Amino acid sequence: MTNPANNDKTIVKDYFNATGFDRWRRIYGDGEVNKVQNDIRIGHQQTIDTVISWLKADDNLPSLTICDAGCGVGSLSIPLAEMGATVFASDISEKMVGEGKEIASKTLNDPSKITFEVHDLESITGKYHTVCCLDVLIHYTDEDTAKMIAHLSSLAEKRIILSFAPKTLCLVLLKKIGELFPGPSKTTRAYQHKEKDIVKILEENGFSIERNDMTSTRFYYSRILEAVRKD
Repeated sequence: MTNPANNDKTIVKDYFNATGFDRWRRIYGDGEVNKVQNDIRIGHQQTIDTVISWLKADDNLPSLTICDAGCGVGSLSIPLAEMGATVFASDISEKMVGEGKEIASKTLNDPSKITFEVHDLESITGKYHTVCCLDVLIHYTDEDTAKMIAHLSSLAEKRIILSFAPKTLCLVLLKKIGELFPGPSKTTRAYQHKEKDIVKILEENGFSIERNDMTSTRFYYSRILEAVRKD
C-alpha cells in the first residue's frame, strides 16, 4: 500500500523542481506577477518580517545558530545571515536551494555565514539554537505534522518558530471554493491545521508559546508561533 505521506512528499518535490519553482521564484522575487501572486508575495513577506523582528528584538543574532527548514530561495535565511547569524538552510527542492545559493553569493558580504543543502524535513540533522519552519506545514497532514514538529523540536536547543495555514470555518470554506476553480499550478495538496493542535504538539515536545502573530491578506493566511524550550 502506498504511504500517503511519501506520495505527498514526492508530489511536492516534483512540483517545486518544475512548474512550482518558476511560479514561486517569481512570487518570492521582485519581478512582474499577477494580482493574486502579488497578494501572496506581500503576505509571505509580512510573515518573514514578523519573524525577523522577533529575532532582532532579542539583540543576539550574531551569537545564534539557526536552522531554516524549508528555506525556499532564502527569503528568511539570507537576511538573517546578513545580520550575523550562522544559518543552515535546507529545502526539498534542488532548484530552490540552487537559487538561494546564487542570491546569497551576490548579496552577502560573508557567504560563509549560510549553508544551503537539499533535504526534506525528515532528514535534517544537527542542533541549533533556533529552528524556523515557515509555510511548510501546509504540505503535511495532521498526523505527519505531529511527527514533523516532534522532529524539528529535537533539533532546537532553545526555540522553534512555525507558521501554518490556520484551520477555521471561514478559511475552510474559502479553500473549498478555491478547489472549484483548479489551475494548472495547483498541483500540491494544501492542509490547514487547528492552532490548538499545533500548540498541544509543541507543549508535548517541551516547548511553551512565547509570541504569536497572524498574517492575513486576501489570498494568504499564516499563523505564526514562537515557542521556547521549558526550563
